[in-house]
Amino acid sequence: MHILLVEDDPTVAQSLQLGLPRYGYAVDWVPTGSAALTASAPDMVLLDLGLPDMDGLDVCRELRSRSDVPLIVISGRGSETEKVVGLELGADDYLVKPFLVRELVARMRAVQRRHLGGSGTGPNPRETYGRVTVDQRAHRVFLDGAEVPLRPKEYALLVFLTGRLEALVTREAIMTAVWDSNWFGPTKTLDTHVAALRHKFDDALFIECVRGVGFRLVLRAPQPTSPAHPAQR
Repeated sequence: MHILLVEDDPTVAQSLQLGLPRYGYAVDWVPTGSAALTASAPDMVLLDLGLPDMDGLDVCRELRSRSDVPLIVISGRGSETEKVVGLELGADDYLVKPFLVRELVARMRAVQRRHLGGSGTGPNPRETYGRVTVDQRAHRVFLDGAEVPLRPKEYALLVFLTGRLEALVTREAIMTAVWDSNWFGPTKTLDTHVAALRHKFDDALFIECVRGVGFRLVLRAPQPTSPAHPAQR
């Protein structure tokens, strides 16, 4: 998931550029409002209000007029008036600095869930990855049109990895996202769940293990079907 971070403070920006990838997010940082308005369309926007070239509220208003991209204000302005104005202009949430990265991630996930559960707005809750279809609204997964029964953590792991297709994700990031942010035990359970997914989806999905780092989910191109030989008489 690609995040557009609009923040003029390099210290805050660098902290988030280091912290958010641990949770599976890729961060593009721009320091001005004008750069935010010309950036490529992201999956989510984290927007500071105290920008050097224009007020962040104007950026919020303009971004919301263009799309319904999930948007969270992160600002040192903590008055009730500022929060109300930001939310009325279309922000999905408002987080006052200073904050913990873990708290921000929790807010981001909550906003994602609301957008996925919306009626036609936000990301499509039903996505197809080759022969596999994931329906996040119904919490169901299909292989070649047939439903594949998954345990809750198997489903959560699959959704997490498909959302980061082709990206190498560390064991720590997976355990934090799928199990618990306070998980400090061995990650053997992760290997067990990866093995289960490999078994259930066979060659439709390939979960590559990068030893000592983590896992990468890739799609395998379907093998061409060999033409049938005519039956011998």
